[in-house]
Amino acid sequence: MFTPTYIVIFILSFFLLITCQPKRKEDEGFSKTLTQELKGLAILAIIFAHISYYLIGDAHFLFPLNAAVGVGVTLFLLLSGFGLTISAFKKKLSFIQFYRKRLSKLYLPVWLLIAIFLLLDYFILQRSYSLTYIIQSLLGFFPRADLALDLNSPLWYFTLIIFYYLLFPIVFSRRFTWLSALVIYLLSYLLLRWHPTALDEVVRLYRVHIIAFPLGVLIGSLVYKYKGSSSQKFINESLLKIKHLAFWQKILSWPLMIIFLSIFAYYAYNSNVGGAYYLEELTAILSSLALIIAFVIKDFRIPLLYWFGFFSYEIYLLHWPILSRFDIFYFWLPSAWATLAYLVFFILVAYIFRRLVGLIKIKKKLNLPIKSA
Repeated sequence: MFTPTYIVIFILSFFLLITCQPKRKEDEGFSKTLTQELKGLAILAIIFAHISYYLIGDAHFLFPLNAAVGVGVTLFLLLSGFGLTISAFKKKLSFIQFYRKRLSKLYLPVWLLIAIFLLLDYFILQRSYSLTYIIQSLLGFFPRADLALDLNSPLWYFTLIIFYYLLFPIVFSRRFTWLSALVIYLLSYLLLRWHPTALDEVVRLYRVHIIAFPLGVLIGSLVYKYKGSSSQKFINESLLKIKHLAFWQKILSWPLMIIFLSIFAYYAYNSNVGGAYYLEELTAILSSLALIIAFVIKDFRIPLLYWFGFFSYEIYLLHWPILSRFDIFYFWLPSAWATLAYLVFFILVAYIFRRLVGLIKIKKKLNLPIKSA
């Protein structure tokens, strides 16, 4: 007999598989396609965990799809550090240019989200918030992750990523990127050791993720420098001389991919959640790295994951207020079909939300690329 969880796994896996396509040349290595696919997987893990643990209140529902929620957050932070580093190598920006370009991308969607749900909460639920709370939210400071009281409890992550974005252009060095990564980690560690009282309710959430962003900075540096190095050129020329490389690559890629996916699954399941924070953090890092390697090895791309990754920021902002306060599908549909309906719904709402963000200000005036997630 098919349980709701098996129905979700079967149907989601079916659509992921039938949409798979061969890799293109531009998809090789740590490409934009790869990072978007990883973001797609990360946001799905977060959605499934929030649904099963907090909305339904049943950890068995959507298991094991809900087991990698910590890995999802780690992946987002790691890929953020990676993306900023690659961009910093490609184009040097002043502090003002960096903050204007990067922070506008982060803040404008959040401001729109706050405006929408403040109005919805007030007029539909007769629910209001203090002026202090609203001002803190507009500034991007979310010192709490209360599922019942907060406008959008997952926004604790937004405060952490803003901290990294404010710090990045100050400490980043093209020549000593490893030192930049180390400084970012040490400053994060010292801030949490100081343990300001304002962060009492979220400090543990930060502690289990402070390695991810600086690790992404370090990986971004290695990937960028390695691509242009003479050693990479030598390897490429040597590989071209090996006959039947494509055949052996296809033969070996599948078992290697399965091995690293198995490592990912093992550490995602044995996540050490609730234990010592450094063990939980290390486990999430190992699981994330195994997943990244598996995705680099695979010789196909997954467009469905790509689109979830493309809209991952909008989905991250919107999904919990919709689920927790304005649920429409779980009220009317069986749990499996409600879950699948929400996956489609979130993509559509994220697309509309992104278009609305693009209409807030003239693109040229704000220098805000609508296409980037």
